Parts: sequence; C-alpha cells; structure tokens
Amino acid sequence: MLSDSIIQLLPDLGKAFVQTLYMVGISLFAAIILGLPIGILLFVTDKGLFLENAFTKNVLGFIVNMIRSIPFIILLVTLLPLTKLIVGSTIGPTAASVSLSIAAIPFFARLVETALREIDKGVIEAAISIGATPWMIIKDVLLPEAKSGIIQGVNITAISLVAYSAMAGTVGGGGIGDLAIRFGYYRYDNTVMFATVIILICLVQIIQYGGDFIAKKVDKR
Repeated sequence: MLSDSIIQLLPDLGKAFVQTLYMVGISLFAAIILGLPIGILLFVTDKGLFLENAFTKNVLGFIVNMIRSIPFIILLVTLLPLTKLIVGSTIGPTAASVSLSIAAIPFFARLVETALREIDKGVIEAAISIGATPWMIIKDVLLPEAKSGIIQGVNITAISLVAYSAMAGTVGGGGIGDLAIRFGYYRYDNTVMFATVIILICLVQIIQYGGDFIAKKVDKR
C-alpha cells in the first residue's frame, strides 16, 4: 500500500509531473528551433567546408562553449534578472524555462554539429560538384544524412533537461524537483524523495526508449 504521505501528495505529484513536462517541452522546442541552425552553422563554417568562415565559426564556438562551461545552477541564478525581464517573475515553471532553454540551445547545437561530422565528406563533395547551392546541400544532403544522429541529439537533450528541471526546483522553479525539495528534503520524508526519484527514472526511460526507437526507424544505413 502507498504510505499516507504519498496518498496525500498524489494531486501535487500529478501537478509537478505536468510542470516538468511543460518546462522540458518549452526548452526542448527552443533548443531545436535555435540550436539546430547554430549547430549547422558551426559545421558548415568550419575549415574546408562550403561556407568556410573562421570569424563566424570562432564567435559561435566561443559563445556555445562559454554557456556550456557554466554549471546549470549558477546559470540559473545568473539569469534571474533576464528571466524577470522576459516573463515578469523568477519563480514557477515558465520562469525556469528561460534558463533551461538558454542551457539547452548550445548543448543541442554541439550535438547537431557532431552528428553532421559523421556524414561522409564524399557525399557533400558530390553535391557541390553538381552545382548544388548551400541551402540545397543543407536541406537535401546534410539533414537527411544526419537525421538519425540529430534525433539521438534531441533524445539526449530531453533527458538532460529532465535533470536540469529537477535542479530548477532549488529556486522555486516548480516541477518534480521542487516537490522533492519542499515535501521530501525539508520535511525529512524519504518516502516522498523515493517516489520523486522513481518518477524521474521512469520518465527518462520512456524518453530514452522512445528516442532510440525513432532514431532506428529513420536510420537507413
């Protein structure tokens, strides 16, 4: 049987779960919309590629590396003024989504770049030799060839965001992490802590298996 503390917290657990999905969904969407083009730019502006541009490559690379080098909890606190400016508050799942998005964008961009680097350079050279424009190469060669790797990158990013969203609970970000801290840690209730950990593990497993399944389906190699 479920303990009394868990039974009483079931409505809060449901709400926290939805808040976690909300935060992960917003930040993952931002990561895909902004991180994908950044990752493509990091790749195509590299030395020897068809849009080689050392300045763009170095500036983008510096910004991406700078954000990725900051521990998320520090980034979360540092971005509180920006969060307040954008959403008008520093607490709640919407506010936490700002920091989560900024952390996720460069993370996903590097994963996209890595996926594109696995493409056979001969395929790109063949497209260039027949007169394909840069946009055609990106749309018809790079993205289809790297599709499986990019989906795996989305998968990894989503799992990382679940962990980050739990960390956002330390500053009132809402979600399962916030519930674990307020009702588990502060009240010394190990049952609640255990329940939230199980929920997070199950969520990560679902994302992992779902992402792997889709990646294998689209991989034609």
